[in-house]
This record gives sequence, structure tokens and C-alpha cells, in this order.
Amino acid sequence: MTNTPAIFDQAFAKLPLIAILRGIRPTEIEAVASTLYTEGFRIIEVPLNSPSALESIAILSRCLPADALIGAGTVLSTDAVRQVRDAGGQLIVMPHADTAVIRAAKHEGLICVPGVCTLTEAFAAVHAGADAVKLFPAELITPQIVRAMRAVLPPSLRLLPVGGITPDNMHDYLKAGVAGFGLGSALYKPGLDAATVGLHARQFVSALALS
Repeated sequence: MTNTPAIFDQAFAKLPLIAILRGIRPTEIEAVASTLYTEGFRIIEVPLNSPSALESIAILSRCLPADALIGAGTVLSTDAVRQVRDAGGQLIVMPHADTAVIRAAKHEGLICVPGVCTLTEAFAAVHAGADAVKLFPAELITPQIVRAMRAVLPPSLRLLPVGGITPDNMHDYLKAGVAGFGLGSALYKPGLDAATVGLHARQFVSALALS
């Protein structure tokens, strides 16, 4: 792994949860993200297959405090990496482990969290410079499989399950050795208002504290 930018370590220390706002619109983003920030979230991802995702990222980069880490998910190409950078994003999250995209993100000075489902992908991502890896889809990567992966991956590598994560299943993953989670539809679905998202956020934060 390369040296991870301090903002990632600091945001992760505050709360090791990534809010994934898939499908959110620019007109909604500030209210929802501000609520998440109030609830302790410091890492917010807008997937690029959301409506006007780059506009939402640009809004967040202006409206949230400096300790918030804003970025994009579903980043599939090196061109997309540069577009996220230009919009003010600092984080690249991928569903796959394309080493060219990882290297492009690191070349631009961005934090990169690629998606992996096997040890081969995980080691390739690490060697390309990944700052953490997204275990995706987590529905296929049970806590038992996480234990097996954790036994051979670098101890400092953060493993972040994404997909099907709820307040009820976090404990078993944490016991297996993950460092945090990416939270999707159980936190935010298109159309949810900020108050509802805030309620979901509190449920996740409480479950994490109890684990």
C-alpha cells in the first residue's frame, strides 16, 4: 500500500462508515449530507450512476466542513477519476479492482478503495496502491470468508464490506476482522428525506458502538 492521506485516517477514526448515496439528486444532496455529518459521518460517496453525480460531488466539496471526505463510487475508468478530481472529490470507490484505475487515482493524489471478491483481486489492488479494499458484494463474502482472507492479507489493510450491510449483521463482520463498512440502501434510498436518513444513520452508529 502507498501512504494513505491523513484525511482518510482521520475520517475513519471519527466513524468507520462510508455513506453511499446512490441515486441522490443535486437538489437533495446538501440536506442529506449535512444530516449525515451531524450524526458523525465523515466519508460520503456519490456513485457516478446517480443523476448529475459530479454536480452533487462539487456541491458537497463546497458545503461540508474540511474534515469531510467526499468522493465517487462506481468509478470505472481513468477518465472518470479525473472528472471526480475536477469536481472536488478526494475519494475513488470502485466495484472492481482494475489496477489501471487504482494507479490513476493514486497518481492524482486521491484515496482509492477498489472492490474485491477474491484474494487474488485483493493482493493485486494492494500492489497497485489501494488505501483499503471494499469486500463486494458482501452477501457473497460471509464473516467466515472474511476470517480466511484476514489471515493472509496485510494486517494494516482495511477491509470494508459493502452490500447488504444492516445494523443487525455488523457485529459478526467486526469480529471477523473488518475495519468498517460501506452503507447503501439500508442507509439511503432515492426519495428518502434527510430526517429519515438521519434516523437510519443513528441506528448504524448505535449498532457500531455496541459491537
